[in-house]
Amino acid sequence: MTLVIAHRGASGYRPEHSRSAYELAIDLGADAIEPDLVPTKDGVLVLRHENEISGTTDVADRPEFAARRTTKVVDGKRLSGWFTEDFTWDELTALRTRERLPALRPRSAEHDGEDPVLRLEDLLAILDAAPRPVALVAEVKHATYFDSIGLPMGELVDGVIGGAGWRGDERLTVECFEKGVLRDIGSRGTGGRLVYLQEARGSAADEVASHGRAAPTYADERTDGALARLAEEFDGISVDLKTLMAGTDPVALDDPRPVRSDVVERAQAVGLAVFTWTLRPENRFLPAPLRRGGDVAAHGDWERWFTSVVRTGVDGVFADHTDLAVRARSLVEERGAGVGGPA
Repeated sequence: MTLVIAHRGASGYRPEHSRSAYELAIDLGADAIEPDLVPTKDGVLVLRHENEISGTTDVADRPEFAARRTTKVVDGKRLSGWFTEDFTWDELTALRTRERLPALRPRSAEHDGEDPVLRLEDLLAILDAAPRPVALVAEVKHATYFDSIGLPMGELVDGVIGGAGWRGDERLTVECFEKGVLRDIGSRGTGGRLVYLQEARGSAADEVASHGRAAPTYADERTDGALARLAEEFDGISVDLKTLMAGTDPVALDDPRPVRSDVVERAQAVGLAVFTWTLRPENRFLPAPLRRGGDVAAHGDWERWFTSVVRTGVDGVFADHTDLAVRARSLVEERGAGVGGPA
């Protein structure tokens, strides 16, 4: 069965990484919750998509923090704003979450200011209190960068997981766009599955730090030989939809046969689970043939797109709208076209 993983919670309906987004995702049937992990100055892992937080909190409106605005280079990208590593956890507790895409998701933006920023241990407590088992798929962000400023992500993740009683828990998966921190976490006996995230293009930050221009690209790491080597260390890979659906004609997505994905077949053949991101129903995020009307915020033919992705046999899908992904999985199962790998 294809797992439905709530991307930053039910982030299509509530501000991402908020308590209400996580709890709603559980109510809507998510098999797992995906938080992003970034640290504070004092080593607390907080749940934000990026360490620059002006787009997802009210920090820019807080006069007491105006002087914290700065410019940094993170993984080769120059960014200006407010960064978690410049705040203590106690300071961040004053902030409130906001919708990252208010023009696209105004109903979610109506909940701006309702929820505080959370820590990893807060989400683990939510999952432990859930009325049914719900897994965690935690993404470690910018590990090489944080290591360089004295915030070792592998150590921090292991500390929280161990302290919360989650060490070795079968509900645990840790993922990252860098292999080094995954190896570190694995060596610490943290447990759970380790999943290597891959962009369509570019190279991993840790590879660039080690090899410069000679760093292998993510595409290099999707050859048959590279996938076999990854399977010796990790439990899965996670690729973007463009990579997953390469060569697929959206016009023909209502074909009742399974949609074949080269990367799924090749990765699963060497024992890797395959995940993909991110299912979103708005026209802005759909292939052009599946858009309906001229409003980028309106929902297009998401059902055709979501079901076609599930029919590739992918092991898990990340989705902003948990209920729609659950519905798409049910439709595939009802039609008898599912070829999903191991859950």
